[in-house]
Amino acid sequence: MQPSAPGTPAVRYEERLTAPPVWWALSLLAGISGGLVTLPLGVLPMLGGAVGAAVLTAVVVSSYGSARIRVVTGALVVADARIPLSALGEPEVLDAEETLAWRSYKADPRAFMLLRSYIPTAVRIEITDPADPTPYVYLSTRDPQGLADALRAA
Repeated sequence: MQPSAPGTPAVRYEERLTAPPVWWALSLLAGISGGLVTLPLGVLPMLGGAVGAAVLTAVVVSSYGSARIRVVTGALVVADARIPLSALGEPEVLDAEETLAWRSYKADPRAFMLLRSYIPTAVRIEITDPADPTPYVYLSTRDPQGLADALRAA
């Protein structure tokens, strides 16, 4: 990890929740489908349909997989949200069974959740700020212990 420049917050933990490789294969399949659909119009429209469908699908998969989780000095940054560490309680590491429970029947609709169904583990962090109606933060993560340790250290 590179040292941070003066005036920028130090990053203690960083993770990018990328889409699984199988989802990228969807871009190839969409390209084939786009080519087949436009085949009756000629060779150039077929190539345009194939490339257009593949690129469009790749953009959608990439944007879905662009969510980042970072622990920086004084804050937990999740996608576009910035949560001060002073508002967070003790992080709870969830195994696969508890992860499924907290994203289904135990879930609170007021919670801040970054869900990725293809990631089997998560971290749940209580919100301790009495002025905030959000009860907890639920984050899908491939390294729940690392995230919890970074939050405790920060």
